[in-house]
Formats: sequence, C-alpha cells, structure tokens
Amino acid sequence: MNSSDAREVVRLESVRKIYGTSRNTVTALDDVSIGLERGTFTAVMGPSGSGKSTFLQCAAGLDRPTSGTVHLDGADLGPLGERALTKLRRERIGFIFQAFNLLPALTVLDNVTLPLRLAGRRADKAAVREVLERVGLEGRQGSRPGELSGGQQQRVAIARALIARPAVIFGDEPTGALDTSTARDVLALLREAVQQAEQTIVMVTHDPVAAAHADRVLFLADGRLVDSLDRPTAGLVADRMTNLGAWSRTPAAQGGNR
Repeated sequence: MNSSDAREVVRLESVRKIYGTSRNTVTALDDVSIGLERGTFTAVMGPSGSGKSTFLQCAAGLDRPTSGTVHLDGADLGPLGERALTKLRRERIGFIFQAFNLLPALTVLDNVTLPLRLAGRRADKAAVREVLERVGLEGRQGSRPGELSGGQQQRVAIARALIARPAVIFGDEPTGALDTSTARDVLALLREAVQQAEQTIVMVTHDPVAAAHADRVLFLADGRLVDSLDRPTAGLVADRMTNLGAWSRTPAAQGGNR
C-alpha cells in the first residue's frame, strides 16, 4: 500500500452498476475509479440520471456494484454479508439526508445518540454535549423534531452523523430542503467538521453554491466520471455544469477523467 492509498478513506475501482434485465438495461455507473482522502470535503454533481445517487449508494455500501470493488476505511465491501455491512455502516459511516430522517417521538438527545445505542455503545455525556454545542443546539436536547425549524432538524441530523466519529459522512442533498440562509449555515457546519475535526465528507448536490464549500467537485455524466474541479467557486461549478452534457459526449471525454 502506498502513501496515497493509506490516506484514502473511500476507494472505488472500476465500478459498474447495471440495473434492469438483459432486454432493458441501464448503466448507472460505468467504470468509475476514484479515491477520496481522509479529512476532505468532496461534492458530487451531474445532470439528472448521471449516476450521482448510485455513486453514493455504492460508496456507502447501501448498494452493491455489478462489478468492480469498493473499499471503505480499509475494508473491502464486496465479500461482506448483509449483517457485516450493517455493522460497518453503523460504526464507520454517518448519513445526512435531505429529509432529515429523525424519529418524531424521540428528543433531540435521543435522536443524536440513536446510532450509538444501535451499535451497543454507551453515549459519552461530554461528547454529546460537545457535538450539540458545535451544531448550535445546546439547550434543545429535550425538544422533539416537531418543535424545531427545518434548519434545526438538519443540525440534529448532522450531530447524529458526527457523534459516532465515523470514518466518512455521506450527504445526499443535505441542504435541498432548506432556505438559502439556513443552507449556508449548515454547509458552514460541514466545512468546520472537515477543518477542525478532520472529518471526511462526501456530498451529492445539484447546487453550485453548496458545492463551492467542498475541497473538490467530481462531475458525473452518463454514469462516467468525466471531470473534477479543485478549490471550486460557485461560478466555476456552474460553468462546468452548463457545459457538462456536451463536454461528456466528446471523444476525449469517453475515457473518463480520473
């Protein structure tokens, strides 16, 4: 293993994902190879149907590729059975979704510590207090989701993702249901988790402004990884997205940009 491999928390190698039957197949991912390093914030973008969600699902062990390999925090996901995959996701992965996915009958405290309880781990009170303070929810631990704004509910979801100190956090349009100002605050929290806690975040988004908070943007088109952008700005991301459809159909792009 070289030093680059050692720094990678997620590695997809020649990953293909095909849905459907032999008569009617859809190639959602087509020979995707990419490594994502620890302590980085990666955004994944592309047109509708480009394979963004499938990329996230395969990288997080929520779906199995048709071929190729996925390594997460050093573990090859391919040979793992469903029980082992579930255990790995509980211990090493955090998730943040557009729909928050909080349990309405539970308090903020119980929602945040739920992953620990499911994994059979005791919640450290100091760690819980720290993560609630980090997301700006100190004093709200006894509240229920229905008593919170959308932005506050997403902060609970972020705290829930952070509490187990996972190897990587996957976000699926985490700001899609939020207004512009609240979305900016949530993205700043994610950026802070990367910079201060050396957390690793992989976020699917359609929003160039959200993508601009990342260290790197990966662009998918027709299931292929066709471009990437380091140190993105919203303007640069929007320009790439505008030209992505035509660019991905050019002969030079067909090999994919790793």
